[in-house]
Amino acid sequence: MTTFLLVHGAWHSGRCWDRVVPLLEAAGHRVFAPSLTGYGDKVHLLGPDVGLDTHVDDVVELIAEQHLSDVVLVGHSYAGLVISSAANRIPERIAHLVYLDAMVPQDGESAVDVQPVARQLIELAEKSESGWRVPPMPERPAPFGLFGVTDPEDVAWLRGMLSDQPVRCLQQPVRLDNPAVNEIPRTHIHNVGATPSGITRRPVPPIQPNGTPAQVRELPTGHDCMITMPGELSELLLKLA
Repeated sequence: MTTFLLVHGAWHSGRCWDRVVPLLEAAGHRVFAPSLTGYGDKVHLLGPDVGLDTHVDDVVELIAEQHLSDVVLVGHSYAGLVISSAANRIPERIAHLVYLDAMVPQDGESAVDVQPVARQLIELAEKSESGWRVPPMPERPAPFGLFGVTDPEDVAWLRGMLSDQPVRCLQQPVRLDNPAVNEIPRTHIHNVGATPSGITRRPVPPIQPNGTPAQVRELPTGHDCMITMPGELSELLLKLA
């Protein structure tokens, strides 16, 4: 039995994994898909002091409280930053890092360094009435849709789980200063459907930090593949079990 910990990206909640969790569990594995502070069942905790470090604490504390080990830690989008810093703090608990259409940082980088369009979001938040709220990206005409989701029923379901993101999530730096984190195997899953302008993806170096060849997989869909291609995503994750 493998333990999967699925970490959602910005604006989403743990519910975005609802179509993936039962598929992994049906294969005999243990799955956690929590909502980070400020989202889903924790939306009441949303505030200007919530940032990347808060979300790293969420993941590290869950692993400690549940006494988890050999975790396959999956981070979607913004959560690539979250799982990186979390693994840096507890590398001995992590068996594999999966960057799912995710930001892949270096030590000391923030979201702005990895995804420069984040600077525009920060500026808009700072000029807004709240000074710290970053609203979800707007829905666009097909094929872009809402985070790559175009089916009307799925769009309505997704929109119902979205909430604002605190600007500190985009400002705080990732910590990757523990040499042990470099030994953790990585897999990158890229969603290669329609990509809105301004969104960039760093090339994956041919060699992982642990010295083994890079593992890169692709799904022919938009950003939120856990909604649009849950079966195919689950198959890729099960190969890591």
